[in-house]
Amino acid sequence: MTGETELLTIAQELAEVSRLVEDDDVTGALGRFAERVMRTVPGCAAATVTVTGVRPEQADVVAACATPGAAAPAQDMLTGDGPLVEALRYREPRRVDDTRTDQRWPRFSARLADQGYRSVLVLPVPTRRRGGGSAVLTVFSDEPHRFDETVHDVVLLLTVHAGVVFDNAQLFHDSRRLVDQLKVALETRQTIGQAQGLLMRHFGCDAQGGFGLLKGASQNTNTKLRDVAETLVSAHEQDNFESALAKFRLDAATAGAATS
Repeated sequence: MTGETELLTIAQELAEVSRLVEDDDVTGALGRFAERVMRTVPGCAAATVTVTGVRPEQADVVAACATPGAAAPAQDMLTGDGPLVEALRYREPRRVDDTRTDQRWPRFSARLADQGYRSVLVLPVPTRRRGGGSAVLTVFSDEPHRFDETVHDVVLLLTVHAGVVFDNAQLFHDSRRLVDQLKVALETRQTIGQAQGLLMRHFGCDAQGGFGLLKGASQNTNTKLRDVAETLVSAHEQDNFESALAKFRLDAATAGAATS
């Protein structure tokens, strides 16, 4: 791959990564992102995305992929000391050039060497995640000294866009939740209006009196106003309106008190 072609490929991948979040499946988006990283980074045989809660020891590998025939790095990378644990704790990059000779994290290096991985690069993911958690992108190679400064810069670019995946997912989730809340609010408002109208017609009161009856029924029976309204509307549709009125203690005396 020529330098110009490689740059074009990386630019195309960055554009695709920014559009990965198409639904509310954050894990799926991160999985597709890890696969793109593995295809884009020269010499990469596996990639993982790891996130934490408030405490680094609560870490989970949320996305992992590997080339055919290779074992995907497992959750046990997060036990004990190691570059992933340190990168999550201090939010600083870590690199192992050769798992067979590195002495800083012997158990970690030995496990990876047994799986056939010789070099590792861990980079923090810049994200505006709420709750104090952190995230890292980790790439693995079956060749020693594979992640030089040039490859480091490529992975760094992709890591920045991993933050975009996190933030877009959070924004999408928040937007969907807001839309859902607005839909519920509008539906509730419509239902309350219908119930109010039914009470106005049944007891011959005005809009204020109808709403007062709804509010009183809610307070007297310890029932949410929305649930009172839904029950009344449903009962009317099923020709069982009188029973619903009795259930909520709504009668002529109550109506008189509410409108007086």
